[in-house]
Amino acid sequence: MGRGMLDPMATRKNSTDDPLAPITLAVGQEDLLLDRAVREVVTAARAVDTDTDVRDLSSEQLQPGTLSELTSPSLFSERKVLVVRNAQDLSAETAKEVKAYLASPYEEISLVLLHAGGVKGKGLLDAARKAGAREIACPKMTKPADRLSFVRGEFRTLGRSATPEACQTLVDAIGSDLRELASAAAQLCADVEGTIDEAVVGRYYTGRAEASSFTVADRAVEGRAAEALEALRWSLSTGVAPVLITSALAQAVRAIGKLASAPRGARPGDLARDLGMPPWKIDRVRQQMRGWSADGVADALRAVADADAGVKGGGDDPEYALEKAVVAVARAARPQRG
Repeated sequence: MGRGMLDPMATRKNSTDDPLAPITLAVGQEDLLLDRAVREVVTAARAVDTDTDVRDLSSEQLQPGTLSELTSPSLFSERKVLVVRNAQDLSAETAKEVKAYLASPYEEISLVLLHAGGVKGKGLLDAARKAGAREIACPKMTKPADRLSFVRGEFRTLGRSATPEACQTLVDAIGSDLRELASAAAQLCADVEGTIDEAVVGRYYTGRAEASSFTVADRAVEGRAAEALEALRWSLSTGVAPVLITSALAQAVRAIGKLASAPRGARPGDLARDLGMPPWKIDRVRQQMRGWSADGVADALRAVADADAGVKGGGDDPEYALEKAVVAVARAARPQRG
């Protein structure tokens, strides 16, 4: 499972292909690929030892002495995964400590260094390579051809067949956000049987159809029931798949639940990384959160789950199931309005 978790576009640069290698170096600035590199190591470690201790640290958190403390021998030979993000920003003293560790790493510890590449912190980068680190390239995908290869790889990883035209249509519709592309590919695989072709992708996404489903969700979680229902009817009349609307509703409500339970005062950049949302979405969800409660989130998710079952064959009237869910979500957002 560990190997399949990593995106095919995240390219390994040496022959070491073991996720449990003592040192993994993920180089680049594509957040999705960096996160997958980390997840692959954690998954592999927990497959060997379910009690693996995972420490995910920013460069600011890894102060001088912290690495020595975390790697010090214990009475129990427990497996650990130590993740260091933005390793290029480590202080000179901490970088020196990490370099010393690289020369003689512990077998039961998997150290994962996330490095942006470039000139800053190059000494640490070179030291990790010299130490024989397992290296994964996680570059930003600025070229359409790279994003097309990424989408093809997503379908292959998910074990599904998609035509070249379908992959191109998806890239054209979604754009450059890899998380959105990955999410769209997974959604198609979950909802569509057989080969995924251009017609299927067109039905879901052409003309940014998913944007209209997100409009329905945004208006609903803002408590604007009338506008949400109007957007819902327009979306359905233009051929947007009902499952896409329930998916958008679920995503919007879950985002509110995630942000509501996040630590107060956390920086948008840290929240974006921890919650798996782009920074702009953090700002939008913050505005949408007003009026929501924990009970409201739970009630809304139940309503969306009921609607999802309805549109996937559990009910006779998918449109009614969606309308009912939209009203329930809007009511949960503004409970004081009854």
